[in-house]
Amino acid sequence: MSKANWWKGAVIYQIYPRSYQDGNGDGIGDLKGITERLPHIAELGADAVWLSPIFTSPMADMGYDVSNYTDIDPTFGTLDDFDAMVARAHELGLKVMIDQVLSHSSDKHPFFEESRQSRDNPKADWYVWADPKHDGSAPNNWQAIFGGIAWEWEPRRRQYYFHNFLKEQPDFNFHNPEVQEWLLGTMRFWLDRGVDGFRLDTVNFYFHDKHLRDDPADFRLDGTPAIKPYEMQYHIFSKNQPENIGFLEKMRKLMDEYDDRTLVGEVGESHHPIEIMGEYTSANRLHMAYSFEMLGPNFTAEHFRHQIDQFFKLAPRGWPCWALSNHDVPRHVSRWAEHGDQDAVARLAAAMLLSMEGSICLYQGEELGQTETELEFEELTDPQGINFWPEDKGRDGCRTPMVWEASAPNAGFSDSNAPWLPVKAPQAARAVDTQSGADGSVLETYRALLKLRRETPDLRTGRTMFVETDEPVLAFHRGENTVCAFNLSATPQEIGIDGIAQTLFALSAEAVDGRVRLGPNGALIARLG
Repeated sequence: MSKANWWKGAVIYQIYPRSYQDGNGDGIGDLKGITERLPHIAELGADAVWLSPIFTSPMADMGYDVSNYTDIDPTFGTLDDFDAMVARAHELGLKVMIDQVLSHSSDKHPFFEESRQSRDNPKADWYVWADPKHDGSAPNNWQAIFGGIAWEWEPRRRQYYFHNFLKEQPDFNFHNPEVQEWLLGTMRFWLDRGVDGFRLDTVNFYFHDKHLRDDPADFRLDGTPAIKPYEMQYHIFSKNQPENIGFLEKMRKLMDEYDDRTLVGEVGESHHPIEIMGEYTSANRLHMAYSFEMLGPNFTAEHFRHQIDQFFKLAPRGWPCWALSNHDVPRHVSRWAEHGDQDAVARLAAAMLLSMEGSICLYQGEELGQTETELEFEELTDPQGINFWPEDKGRDGCRTPMVWEASAPNAGFSDSNAPWLPVKAPQAARAVDTQSGADGSVLETYRALLKLRRETPDLRTGRTMFVETDEPVLAFHRGENTVCAFNLSATPQEIGIDGIAQTLFALSAEAVDGRVRLGPNGALIARLG
């Protein structure tokens, strides 16, 4: 790979800063803690780290409500701490990517506080404002993801403002060119500080329909109401607007002023995700699109085959970024627990993910086979869980602290008596020190697979050709010389694959006389002769 294309096929390790390492003993992870633990990520074999938001924020949505786009929240440290973290990462050979939350700000941002004062101040048109209907109701039927209508009344303006998420997260008005230029300037600030790329939060939410037309009902509903009213609509006007493309091209133009930088956009869309991913990663827009399609309960060969096959069919010039877990969904080992033993499923998932065509995101703790933490309502901090409990328990279960030493207080995450989320025994039992150097552990499996991916060009950038198989076996060629096979069940399977010359990696699997025998949750990666 050329230096400029370091991101293509790369493995990016996602850090949730509040939960990675507490460096000052206050119970919350911070930049000094991250810097201390960067060697773990380098030894794992990742190419880059991605930090969830660390900017100044009231923390209504744990940093995804930004009140200052060019400073660090004191919870996490200072700009000097950030610079030291970047320098240490680069010293270890790691790229640094940071989250950019551009679609909305905090309601405590000075621009919104000014905007809400009147209809004629300098920032009056920087957010999405609309008059009420004659009966005083909201301008349209748009719903907020965290519950309720997506409009909040402001008596000083006698208007509503639009918020896709919490009412504390007002949406910027991207139809205003000044807003676009200012946001690009905040990105330039971080590029000048040496960041290597951005993960763009809710990249398809930037623009709204200028005419504020109602979103129709979701045509896929079967008559049973969803847990969230938001999921009952087909969002063709509140997001996914064609004007988005022009702004993506402006972002790419900015990135191209710097060497070796990258953009990956989170496409939050349930109706046409692959089409949008392809559109957004073609023709000098984003480098990569982050997919949600493997973050759900579906665990079938057909499902994984379809996602990869369709992406490259519909977006032959695009590039995906695949993940199995992140800070917004239950951990995949728990989601897929019914398909085998916990460690076996964790190792199988690692082998499958790290063999896929595209770039890869690993979520902290995934390399330990970490499971979802069971929390009581009183332990929650996440507004999603608080608002929709108990049908939706929120996202805190996947955000509990990273575990380093099983016998240390809070498993080595913090010396505090009360970390921001608790470390519980089932999670502490999977600490780094219990797995490092242990043959067959989930951690050592990840290390071996990352080394294999790094040393095998076929696995990093080789094209995919699927082998025709029945459930529960997924098999494909990568490039000209590599073949991969996976048993997505706890029942032994066998398939025919000719020409295997050397086994590169095996989990409860072997190749004999043109047959591949896969034990429970088995996996095989081999070189063809």
